[in-house]
Amino acid sequence: MAQAVKTQRNLLSFLNSDGRAHPVENTLAAVTLVLGAIAVFTTLAPGLHLVSSWVGIVGIATGLWAQFISSTTGERFMAIIGLGASAVGLYIGIAHGGPFGGLF
Repeated sequence: MAQAVKTQRNLLSFLNSDGRAHPVENTLAAVTLVLGAIAVFTTLAPGLHLVSSWVGIVGIATGLWAQFISSTTGERFMAIIGLGASAVGLYIGIAHGGPFGGLF
């Protein structure tokens, strides 16, 4: 019996692999990925430890919520990558001075 093969052509088809639209879940996964990238790239300058720490905290919170409400494997994949990057950014930001800039 011949089966029709679905080809995935863009990122949305990767995120919506079940055939339904998930705008909130897709947005949270993308925001988590962007926040993780910002958190990691701001650790390259030790003077930006405030940015990397706070963006890392927000990225972790966003990533955890994205994991909680995700519907497809693609959304979970993007959320986990962003969550890990946010955690790395937070940890290195703490090592460079923390989220409070030496107040405590």
